[in-house]
Amino acid sequence: MGCYRSYIICTSPRSGSTLLCRLLAATGRSGNPDSHFHTPSLDAWCGYYDIARDSMASERDLLEAIFDAAIAEGTGATEVFGLRLQRHSFDFFMRQLRILHPDPANDFARIQAAFGKTLLIHLTRANKLEQAISLVKATQTGLWHKAPDGTELERLSAPRDPVYDGDEIARNLGELTALDRDWETWFADEGLAPLRISYDALSADPAGILAHILDRLQVAPDPARAIDLPVAKLADATSRNWAERFRAEGRGGFA
Repeated sequence: MGCYRSYIICTSPRSGSTLLCRLLAATGRSGNPDSHFHTPSLDAWCGYYDIARDSMASERDLLEAIFDAAIAEGTGATEVFGLRLQRHSFDFFMRQLRILHPDPANDFARIQAAFGKTLLIHLTRANKLEQAISLVKATQTGLWHKAPDGTELERLSAPRDPVYDGDEIARNLGELTALDRDWETWFADEGLAPLRISYDALSADPAGILAHILDRLQVAPDPARAIDLPVAKLADATSRNWAERFRAEGRGGFA
């Protein structure tokens, strides 16, 4: 195994993280990355891992049980732990790590105390308007991901037709921009230089991006496994029409 014991995909919604997580999991060697600490709530975390909160003697014991379960889930049958960390849950996640590992001097030292030597991967989507539209459409229609053959992979609500909502697009545009800015501020404050991956690069060459990450992790994929593209793009004519309409309205500096 390579020098890294774990990696964290630092991202925001609709940046291609599901594609990247599934590609990494499909190698059979690079963990089972997912949002193992997604909802900022201890009760939610206990629910994820079927842990009885009232059975623990202390908050620290509870956190140890949660993190042990998450590490087992995110490692699977491999030797590397993979985690997708959305920025909206980051602050709560770090507060729990400060309880679990109070001695390290900074956030990243606490992360490595919990997970071992960690590679940070910053996955971003440069076109924030497209990202915001993707988020609004997913929320409205309930469909978050589909397979290349068109079958649904993740649906969070009953089907509903998308309806243009310029105010909602603008709100999401501002929030997604702020999430990226918050990641950048944290990297700077901690003196970190993450591996930077863009949505466009991942979409254009998923196999190449996967190989690049595995090389950094010093993990070789299982040569017996054929890795197919696991998810399809959801952008369509509606997405393009919404972007044109939003720009025509001159919202947020778009014209």
